[in-house]
Amino acid sequence: MAGIVVKPRARILHGHDWVFSSEVLKVFGDPADGDVISLKDGRDHLIGSAIYNSKSQIVARRFSRRRQDLDLDFFQRRIMQASEYRDRRIVEPKLRRVVWSESDGLPGLIIDRYGDQFVLQTLTLAMDIRKDLITTAMADLFGDIAIVERNDAPVRQAEGLELRTGVLRGTASPQTIVEIEGLKFEVDLLRGHKTGFYLDQKHNYTILAPYARNRRVLDCFTNQGAFALTCARAGAAEVTGVEENPENIAAAKRNAACNQLKVEWVQRDVFQFLRAAEKTGAQYDLIVLDPPSFTRTKTGLRDALRGYRELHMRAFKLLSKDGLLATFSCSHHVDDPAFLQTITDALVDARRSARRLRRFEQAPDHPVLPIVPETEYFRGFLLEMMPGR
Repeated sequence: MAGIVVKPRARILHGHDWVFSSEVLKVFGDPADGDVISLKDGRDHLIGSAIYNSKSQIVARRFSRRRQDLDLDFFQRRIMQASEYRDRRIVEPKLRRVVWSESDGLPGLIIDRYGDQFVLQTLTLAMDIRKDLITTAMADLFGDIAIVERNDAPVRQAEGLELRTGVLRGTASPQTIVEIEGLKFEVDLLRGHKTGFYLDQKHNYTILAPYARNRRVLDCFTNQGAFALTCARAGAAEVTGVEENPENIAAAKRNAACNQLKVEWVQRDVFQFLRAAEKTGAQYDLIVLDPPSFTRTKTGLRDALRGYRELHMRAFKLLSKDGLLATFSCSHHVDDPAFLQTITDALVDARRSARRLRRFEQAPDHPVLPIVPETEYFRGFLLEMMPGR
């Protein structure tokens, strides 16, 4: 088997599963992009099997610590192990992320389930060229299912892959309805955000709901209205959802009508809305900040933190004296210390004080590997304002 020898200080020798191009000491056997290769240290000891792509900055991603090929049996075994893990975590069987890339030993593979319809993403070359094996394994495990391909994620371009969407297997219904804690949501599997819905957030809707009762709620970046509708159902005094994308606003309105809930929807840039609300003296008792990723690269971190700081500062100025802020970040380059420091700086800017009530995490069907910190991209906090001091 062809492979690479890694440099003595490569991070894979300290637990990580990736090898960057700068960490390669030698390539042997002339591997082709997308091949399974052997990883060896400088003493010729095998340290695992990996997928290879010379076009990517991450040239190798380990998926096993022993010699292993990517055959049908392998995919059946790993996907079943991933599904059984979620069963143990008591995640809804027909509404879950079934496979989460490195966290399930399948680097670059994402599988989400919506009823009997599955959404597949192959974000690495090795997984993409084995798509037929993967879909066969899925059908063997889950029976008569439909599989939709959502390979429109820009990250594929780093692997030299084109963007595409479509139906790979069965008869899919692109517009489908899912139910979360008694609320119904319309999901567009072919065009919706990510694979159609924020599955990484779904457990947080019910965590936040009790805090909304009798409060004036502002849901910023409402997307399809999940937090806004959850708060309305929980007995909020009034709810406003702000979203710039007209298609998302239209979907949020349909979801509100389907659940017979009243929300004021505002199609506007969130920063512009917050500035205007401050000028009019508006106040809210609970504000939700759930923006899309502010940066997908490390080079964009400084601008992202600047954006988060302004966003939080303006939200703090609109909160009542004992108001609550639920804030989230899905930028994995923004870690806990950086996010908390940004929140602290924004409190200083707004001349407010707050207590931290709890931490939010990505859903249990998006498990985190300590050895691969990149698997943790999501974080959030619930803060309660303190009286002026």
